[in-house]
Amino acid sequence: MAKTIFEEMGGAYVRQGDYFLPCLSLPAEKENKPVGVWGQRHLRYLKQHRKVLYTNLLTSGKLNSYLADIDEQAEDLFFRLVNQMVEREGVTEQLKAENRIEWVGRMNNIRSRAMEIVDSELIFTV
Repeated sequence: MAKTIFEEMGGAYVRQGDYFLPCLSLPAEKENKPVGVWGQRHLRYLKQHRKVLYTNLLTSGKLNSYLADIDEQAEDLFFRLVNQMVEREGVTEQLKAENRIEWVGRMNNIRSRAMEIVDSELIFTV
């Protein structure tokens, strides 16, 4: 019996009952970096809106490193934006000591705006 193209390229088959199924496996990723909140949000976006890119990253074994990189970039951008806005708007430790409710409200506002910027710049784009 002649070899199939799959067998010529080094593939093998396993018999399952009356059928021969190809032995397929995903390539192992080189590094298994942890993926944080930003990376998980981007993963959800890819699964829902960019299915082809998600499938390509998954089958090439690059999904985890890609998401870890996005997570790291988003985290850096978020903290940089928060620090810049805090300095620009004059939200200081003195305000925190004098009027905590005012400080918390302004910090929540700053964090919300920074999250929206990170979402629009990194998380919900490709």
